[in-house]
Amino acid sequence: MDRFHLMNVFVAVAEEQGFAGGARRLGMSPPAVTRAIAMLEDRLGVKLLNRTTRFVRATDAGMRYLESARRILAEADEADEAAAGVHAAPRGQLVVTAPVLFGSLFVMPGIVHFLRRYPDVSVSALFLDRVVNLLEEGLDVGVRIGDLPDSTMRAIPVGFVRRVVCASPQYLKKHGEPREPAELARHTIVAASPVSPSIEWRFGAGRQGVTTKVRPRLSVTSNDAAIHAALLGFGVTRLMSYQVATHLDAGRLQRVLATYEPPPLPIHVMHLEGRQASAKVRGFVDLLVDRLRAQAALA
Repeated sequence: MDRFHLMNVFVAVAEEQGFAGGARRLGMSPPAVTRAIAMLEDRLGVKLLNRTTRFVRATDAGMRYLESARRILAEADEADEAAAGVHAAPRGQLVVTAPVLFGSLFVMPGIVHFLRRYPDVSVSALFLDRVVNLLEEGLDVGVRIGDLPDSTMRAIPVGFVRRVVCASPQYLKKHGEPREPAELARHTIVAASPVSPSIEWRFGAGRQGVTTKVRPRLSVTSNDAAIHAALLGFGVTRLMSYQVATHLDAGRLQRVLATYEPPPLPIHVMHLEGRQASAKVRGFVDLLVDRLRAQAALA
């Protein structure tokens, strides 16, 4: 049986985490998929999948093979596109991830612009306030905020954000402005778990940094909710600078403790494919990088 076919079957089963799901995706019968996986494992002399009655998971060897198989199949598709003369025309499904509010404010406009430019592309956008593994979850492009671990993914820097403490002018007029982190103890705190999951807020950098324990009167699971509470004058909150930039510029919120802020956090656009990236990935990444680097709120 053709090696590329076996590879394609394995990728489908591993990503769908099941033989039935892989068969539906490929339009094959489950017995044919089972035979293909058995043939591939026999050819390689290694077990690629662990099977139970409830799920199928790739073994350690299977995960390594999955990464290589995805790359090889992507390069084969790229070669087909180039030979067919459609290399410059993005097409197909693109899956993109970013933090929730960042995605809504900065990534979604880029997605809409890209879709209008290329009618043969469709996009699935996963906006989540957690770190998403592009390889394990089958994603094409991701936006990451924060320092990056060592990775084989390509990461393109596009800007910076800061953790900022802010409150409404009405609140500060009534309760006074904190001049140092310790003074937060006497203020009403609104904590947004995506930005401040701990009751300890870190300020400054290195040995000169200080940690202040806060006692939130209001804890929320979304940044939007924390912003709304601060705009209503309820208390002091800590958020990313891009999340409150328009409110700060308009004077609806006021930044405090600016001299104690931690170092800025880098923003990267990441993708798995390197020099041979498909036209859809390469085109979207180029567009998104240009748009993000032009944002004053991310400088």
